[in-house]
Amino acid sequence: MPTIGRPTWPKPLRSAIIALLVALAAALIPRPASAEGVSALAVAHKSPFNCGKTFYANNWYPGHNPSGSLDWQDYGGDDINGETVRATASGTAYFYDAGSTSYGKWIEVRHSDGTRTRYAHLATMVRSAGGSMSVSQGTTIGTVGSTGGSNAPHLHYEQRTSTGTVDTSPTVDGVTVSLGEKKAISSTNACGSNPYTPEEVCGSGYAVIDSAGLTGGRTYLLYNSGNGDNCVVTLKTTNLGSPTSMSAFLEPQGESRTTDSGSYSYYAGPVKRNAPGQCVRWGGSIGSSSYTSPFEHCG
Repeated sequence: MPTIGRPTWPKPLRSAIIALLVALAAALIPRPASAEGVSALAVAHKSPFNCGKTFYANNWYPGHNPSGSLDWQDYGGDDINGETVRATASGTAYFYDAGSTSYGKWIEVRHSDGTRTRYAHLATMVRSAGGSMSVSQGTTIGTVGSTGGSNAPHLHYEQRTSTGTVDTSPTVDGVTVSLGEKKAISSTNACGSNPYTPEEVCGSGYAVIDSAGLTGGRTYLLYNSGNGDNCVVTLKTTNLGSPTSMSAFLEPQGESRTTDSGSYSYYAGPVKRNAPGQCVRWGGSIGSSSYTSPFEHCG
């Protein structure tokens, strides 16, 4: 009677089967993300202020809510109230208003890797609550204030993971601020860009209430609550220092349009009109790229 044993496979076929089984096993074993993969997804954040501005970043511990958030405050006698707030990295900005509680006027920017940053207690925002806009690193999104649950002007700032967890040791402009630390950080945000801001061009008392992107720059609408004046200015981000065609205009509803156009090195405008309680149409151009708003901001 013949002996029953294992079937004998031809050697080449046996080797091929073994190689296939090894490949399948390797594919099923979870592998940790490589350091290279992690760094490729990481977003590098810059300070939320104009180039060269230095302020204290305070990571209070214990007692700060949420733990790990930064409070940006005055440094060396530089008053932070009313300072321009810029996006620390590119993404989509969403605008909110919690009224007299919590964050007050605040913005969340959602970045390409799923992480988020938050900016709270703002005096002004460039979009109304409920609005959104795409932003680049350095885009102006608001100004520092003391709205909501704040007892003095400062910027509350958070870096959050894609799951919403607050990073307790955020890094800004290459400086890591761990729990309990207070560090002076100088901004490199928007350095090498237009040296002018919309507020500087329009003058004291004006705050950005809206803006629109153009190829090579951005056009801004500002408002002075003290005198009811609107102001429009268009700022370049490319070809700085070289005169190129650009414009800014403002049109209160039912009235004529005022336009400033020409070949300018840095900005067009300011165009100012008094329009309390009126809707306005506004916009500007850089070269062939232009923006015209509907009649809006009827306050």
